[in-house]
Amino acid sequence: MFEKLLSFSRHNKMALLALMDALLLPLALWCAVFLRLGGYWDPKLNPHLWIFMVPPLWAIPIFIKLGLYRAVLKYLDDKIIVTVFLGVTLSVLVLQGVIQMFAIWAMPRAAIIIFWVFAMAYIGGSRFLLRGLVRRIDVVDAPREHVIIYGAGRAGVQLMLALQAGREYRPMAFVDDNPELRRRTFRGVAVHAPEELPQLLKDTAAKCILLAMPSVSRGRQREILESLERLRVPIKRLPGMADLVSGEARVEELKEVEIEDLLGRDPVPPKAELLARNIKGRVVMVTGAGGSIGSELVRQIARNQPSRIVLFELSEYALYAIDQELAQLAPAIPRTPILGSVIDYDRLSQVMRAFKVETVYHAAAYKHVPMVEHNPVAGIVNNAFGTDTTARAAEDCGVDTFVLISTDKAVRPTNVMGATKRLAELTLQTRHARGSRTRFVMVRFGNVLGSSGSVVPLFRRQIKAGGPITLTHADITRYFMTIPEAAQLVIQAGAMGDGGDVFVLDMGEPVKIIDLARRMVHLSGLEVKDERHPKGDIEIRITGLRPGEKLYEELLIGDNVLATDHARIMRAQEYHLSADEMASLLQRLRDACQRLDAPAAFALMQQAVHEFRAAEATQDWVTLQG
Repeated sequence: MFEKLLSFSRHNKMALLALMDALLLPLALWCAVFLRLGGYWDPKLNPHLWIFMVPPLWAIPIFIKLGLYRAVLKYLDDKIIVTVFLGVTLSVLVLQGVIQMFAIWAMPRAAIIIFWVFAMAYIGGSRFLLRGLVRRIDVVDAPREHVIIYGAGRAGVQLMLALQAGREYRPMAFVDDNPELRRRTFRGVAVHAPEELPQLLKDTAAKCILLAMPSVSRGRQREILESLERLRVPIKRLPGMADLVSGEARVEELKEVEIEDLLGRDPVPPKAELLARNIKGRVVMVTGAGGSIGSELVRQIARNQPSRIVLFELSEYALYAIDQELAQLAPAIPRTPILGSVIDYDRLSQVMRAFKVETVYHAAAYKHVPMVEHNPVAGIVNNAFGTDTTARAAEDCGVDTFVLISTDKAVRPTNVMGATKRLAELTLQTRHARGSRTRFVMVRFGNVLGSSGSVVPLFRRQIKAGGPITLTHADITRYFMTIPEAAQLVIQAGAMGDGGDVFVLDMGEPVKIIDLARRMVHLSGLEVKDERHPKGDIEIRITGLRPGEKLYEELLIGDNVLATDHARIMRAQEYHLSADEMASLLQRLRDACQRLDAPAAFALMQQAVHEFRAAEATQDWVTLQG
């Protein structure tokens, strides 16, 4: 029957609540008088029995005005007490006025005070009783997944309230590192120590742990995740505090644990003067503006008040996407999306002169190692000649600063992609050495988390598909950095050098990729299938190193490195070629590329980049068919 009542329309439910109050208020007044008279009835009240029936006549309109009937029973909170207090108090005052007006002196004065107490108890208590019944029926009708919340602070309590009001999760316990919170209870949910987690998971049959610590440092989050890994339980987390404050996310919107939480480190606050030096009030151009790094550079640049952003991109869709995003992010900043190629000198010069570009961030490049390895001519043309062409246009158009986004694969490269990026660095160093008025700066760093083609989204897709996870070598290691941190450091490094500088970003400690894969499996609540766990869920399959792939990456060619004013930016001191030697090599390399002679171009790359140790398996796919 109660479930049928819950299926009524909103207006019908409000009418039923008003009817219930119309019965409870006379009952409260009757009980108050009966209690005051000690269980006996005063015959003097017989002519005034109507007074017991009239309180709803003014009480219910007062309750309507205060919004008591607009409150949804399931989501009632403690604020309803204030509404009931005001409504009942006003109703009692009106009742006292009616008694005085009609001279009902037989009514005991103390009964009015008792009536206030009973009305508070009946009206308020009925709401909480109904709320409990509604929530109990909701739990029975829609069984929810049992979860444990890690973090009993404000965010954790808000998450618990949101989940209790929802239909997906049922919070069974809190876990918190703070000893002062232990054994406290919030709405029936107790706080426990982290050491109790294994037993709690058994006792509560919880299927997931929810991290509710949006303000904790990334380093601390990593420590907590490492401690939870052994439990083999899926982990989800609250959005970051910035997203919660900005309104972009809500407390109940849980996310999968991001790879940044597993590997990330606490970022060093950027220096505002370095961020703004080449950007504020300037016309800034970003090549490859729609790529992983290019698009993040655009976002960071927009926050530093340029006079205009020129978005230069070969891919029409990528250009459209970043242009639309920038329109939402910074509508007040003039922006110009330009379709074009970095090997088109005339187009580059036309754009730079038309908009009087002052700073260029050159992020356009082919970066996927296996793809470039088997398309070496295209890689050389785009990465090496594209950089040289863009730099030449920048020089001729009077650009003040040119910043090249380089890579750790340019250090002692074993693949064509790395060699083309090192050659790109060398072309800029040669331009600086011969006295260019444009300040050329190179910034070298490792892998960024979440970029296109990154191993992380690949592993996530493979885990969701049930495996196997494919890994090229059990001992392979890589450096990782978040895209926003990398972009901020690139901008700051670009503001430092005098010209010809190669800046190296501090990438932290290298990560063993097989360990990363295992942790991603474990934090998904699964087990790795191997010799020790033959009945595991996800297999890690070793496929062998790809052509040109290195077991580990380096950031420096030599040991000659200097500190800078920024804790995570270093200056490398490395060789460069003379102008004549570089001109001769580039001409011969250009001729080979124009002839589409991949073997000759490949041999010339080894001459230009002295430390290039090419992989034996490197072959041009088109040449193989010839």
